[in-house]
Amino acid sequence: MSIELNPTTGVRLDVLGPTVEFLTSPQEAHNDLCAMRGVIPPGAFVPLHSHGDVEDFFLLSGQVQALKQVLGGYEWIEGKAGDLIHVPSGVPHAWRNVGSLPVVILIHTTSKMGRFFQEVGRPVTDTPQPVTAEDLARFLSVSATYGYWNATPEENAAIGIPLSF
Repeated sequence: MSIELNPTTGVRLDVLGPTVEFLTSPQEAHNDLCAMRGVIPPGAFVPLHSHGDVEDFFLLSGQVQALKQVLGGYEWIEGKAGDLIHVPSGVPHAWRNVGSLPVVILIHTTSKMGRFFQEVGRPVTDTPQPVTAEDLARFLSVSATYGYWNATPEENAAIGIPLSF
């Protein structure tokens, strides 16, 4: 299966494993929103984090596990094609693809979040690049400038996401 770029932006970035393709540009004048197509490869994850940006995820294909906060901790919920998952502002969340197929998601969020992805993302290459300690340090530094929170490796391990860079 090949992935085609949307001709309106042509921008597709690797964000520490998962990728985002911009369907709208976060720099568009008078637009506070950004639409992206996200892909989480098999075995990939998005570590526990939170931010002030609201996000809506419409699952186009595949199955994903989304972490939601519950009284006294966290719980993994299953998402499948056709599901809509809403993440309110400031709510800690994470994602993991434990299946054998890529998860494809339509992401609707703020233009601020889109600009964040532009700053932390790397150009997509034919061969996926491993995440280095430098990549992670840059991600955490940019996150801090945006006021975004990222869980520690220990907090991620406690929810089943092994971080080893």
